[in-house]
Order: sequence, then structure tokens, then C-alpha cells
Amino acid sequence: MTRTLNLVSVLLAMTAFAIQPAAAETVGQDEYMNSCAQCHGAGGKGDGPMVGFLTGTMPDLTTLAAENGGVFPITRVYSMIQGAAEPGAHGTREMPIWGNRYRVQGEAAGNPDFSLSEAETYARFRILALVEYLSTIQAE
Repeated sequence: MTRTLNLVSVLLAMTAFAIQPAAAETVGQDEYMNSCAQCHGAGGKGDGPMVGFLTGTMPDLTTLAAENGGVFPITRVYSMIQGAAEPGAHGTREMPIWGNRYRVQGEAAGNPDFSLSEAETYARFRILALVEYLSTIQAE
């Protein structure tokens, strides 16, 4: 009986870990569609419905890896979303600093026990989920 319980526990733990990457990608895709697609387009080609209202041009997010020697530039993309990258890397600072938005969302989660460090963790997770999603839409 104990052996069966241990086996079931291990299988449940493995299932939980197997589900996490899919969950992060779903969070990233949802975040992209809700926050980025208006400017960058649903497919990431830079052809969103808000493009006509912006002064700069939207980059094609599906070519980030190709423009970086075939390697997806995780750090650069993270920094741009988080707000640490220089504005010149994106053109202008018309792009919102999403890191601040995510941090504020984390702080306003309604849980009085939600500390500042947990708000930072929440922001990092949202940004990393978005970066993960962007890595999946790269052109072959």
C-alpha cells in the first residue's frame, strides 16, 4: 500500500512538472494577444491595428532569431519588455514598459500578504512567459 502511494505521489508530481511549460506558454500567448497584438499584430509581423497611430514602425517579431544569427535573443527581448533596454533598440519609447505594469498588477493582487519581492516574481513570470511565447513564433 505504501509503495503504491509513493508511486502515485511521484506520478502526480511528474505530471505537475510536465504541465507547467504548457501553462507558461499559454500565459505568454494570452498576454501577447491582450497586450502586444494591438501594435505588433496577431502573428507578430508588426501589422497590428494600432500601427497607423504610432510614429515608429513595428518590428517583425517573427524574425528576431533570424536577425540574431539564428539564436533567439532572450536577454534583449526580456530587457525590452521589462523596460531596461535603451529606447533606440525598439525605435522609440512608444512601447509601454510592461515590467512596471506587471509589478503593479502583482502589488494590487488583493492579497495583503503579497510582498514586494512576490510582486517582482509575478512580473518576472509574466515577462518570461511572454518571451517564451515569442520564441515559439519565430520564422523557420
